[in-house]
Amino acid sequence: MALYDPSLVKDNCGFGLIAHMQGQPSHKLVRTAISALDRMTHRGGINSDGKTGDGCGLLLQKPDSYFRLIAEENQWNLAKQYAVGMMFLSKDPVKAQSAKDIINQELSKETLTISGWRDVPTNEDVLGPIALNSLPNIVQVFISAPLDGVSKM
Repeated sequence: MALYDPSLVKDNCGFGLIAHMQGQPSHKLVRTAISALDRMTHRGGINSDGKTGDGCGLLLQKPDSYFRLIAEENQWNLAKQYAVGMMFLSKDPVKAQSAKDIINQELSKETLTISGWRDVPTNEDVLGPIALNSLPNIVQVFISAPLDGVSKM
């Protein structure tokens, strides 16, 4: 069996780009982008249940003030230099904790620390049965860099 099978190749139909030329954040841009995604049903990105999508989404600038507010509300010490990672963990609490432990170990090797974990609010009522059946535990990990800004990476 070859590594490449042309019958398995799927191609996208493109992408949309909406931006503010002066870099100003705008909720109107987000609403417009969501509307554009919603109207692209020709992509074939809807499963047989009519509700489960293909995972398309939006790329946004990091909402620093929002993430800092979340950190403050949770009493996390968030460094000046930080990152937020989206994690898709198992619904099994033992497997999820094992994944978190591995992430913590690997980050500490790079002199990075975890400031906190956040369960991402979701609305399962809008999901189709196919997506609901495979829905992971969606969390965010807040990662702080050392004060000097130097890591081993």
